[in-house]
Amino acid sequence: MSAVWLVTGAAGMLGQDVLARLAGEDVTAVAADRAAMDIADLESVRAGFDKHRPAVVVNCAAWTAVDDAESQEDAALRVNGTGPGVLAAACREHNAVLLQVSTDYVFAGDGEKPYAENGPTRPRSAYGRTKLAGEQAVLDTLPDTGYVVRTAWLYGAGGGNFVRTMIKLEGIKDTLDVVDDQRGQPTWTVDLADRLVRLGQAALAGTAPAGVYHGTSGGETTWFGFTREIFRLLGTDPARVRPTTSEAFVRPAPRPAFSVLGHDRWAAAGIEPIRDWRAALEEAFPALLETERPRSSNDRIDDQIPSNSKT
Repeated sequence: MSAVWLVTGAAGMLGQDVLARLAGEDVTAVAADRAAMDIADLESVRAGFDKHRPAVVVNCAAWTAVDDAESQEDAALRVNGTGPGVLAAACREHNAVLLQVSTDYVFAGDGEKPYAENGPTRPRSAYGRTKLAGEQAVLDTLPDTGYVVRTAWLYGAGGGNFVRTMIKLEGIKDTLDVVDDQRGQPTWTVDLADRLVRLGQAALAGTAPAGVYHGTSGGETTWFGFTREIFRLLGTDPARVRPTTSEAFVRPAPRPAFSVLGHDRWAAAGIEPIRDWRAALEEAFPALLETERPRSSNDRIDDQIPSNSKT
């Protein structure tokens, strides 16, 4: 009988790609969305575990509304902190591996060199605090079978994200002002899904040490540089993208100025880190473009928008 992999948050952008990646493996993949399993409710989780008997759980469920978490931290903590703790307890009962997806927001975001997997955490937002609580619950409960994979700047075809937004805006705006003082690593959900599956496989084989890994692309850029690359791939003038500062886009939750993560830990699992962000974006682009670009000349967004519109 093939091993059962339970994917929570299965309807989300990353969850969809994890399921797609598992479709190519000799496993039984079980998709669990919020309706199927409330990860913060022990009875709901136990019922799901008793029914499916998973060997690996990939937790893609999360509260990702960063700004809303500032005013609703208890609600965010239930999903991001309590939920992983409940899943970890169930995994311990069933001797299952847990892969917990986390975030760069657990760091202060004021560094100057890539954050190491064992670097000191110091979240500056409610979102970061709740995600760190989830990390700690997993690592404390499952010291030998708990894996935390931090990621950042995710994009993919299966949900709303920065790349899809920029593709849409390119068609309706003359120019775009984009932040140039926040650095990070744009990461395709397909690449992250691949590493999650490979890490889970290595965990089952006993060849991957438990603990923290960083699942972001190689290289680094700013949101401004990222957008210019998107425009280049669109075949339009990157000079239409203009640099600005974070002060122009004040948000309730502080954004990390530096979200570059180090990837040294993958070597211990015998898995190579994710490739450079530019190569990934180029491969991902056709599917992303298909989700946002009008399908016919009779259905063009920019025909309905004044040509002098600007951000």
